Amino acid sequence: MSEPFSVRVTVRGYETDVQGHLNQSVYINYAEHARWSLLRAAGITQAGLIGRGVGPVALETTIRYKRELLAGDEVDVTCAFEWGGGKTFRIEQTIRKTDGTVAAELSAVGGLLDLRARRMVADPQDHFKQLATDPGLFGL
Repeated sequence: MSEPFSVRVTVRGYETDVQGHLNQSVYINYAEHARWSLLRAAGITQAGLIGRGVGPVALETTIRYKRELLAGDEVDVTCAFEWGGGKTFRIEQTIRKTDGTVAAELSAVGGLLDLRARRMVADPQDHFKQLATDPGLFGL
């Protein structure tokens, strides 16, 4: 895939703080929205994950704030999975204004939890491959 998956979001006034810029916690909401949008685009639903007995979990998230976002700003939130083998994977995301200005960069480590055993599955990419109708969106 040449370009990472992306979804557009408009900053809403109620998401801003007293300084008038996007509240820090909302960046994570935007990132999560992009992740679930990617899952849906690849053909993976929450019901499909639950039916397989697994659920995605966030293990670590780092946010690098670059430029403020204000109410009414439109941003594109990218989402790219990186597979390194093992139980975890990395998700790299950028929140970029429509003029190209990078507002934030997020890097997350995630995995798939076996919902019965309450342990991480050993091969999350295999689960994504089997569940997805378009595994190429995950770089698989």
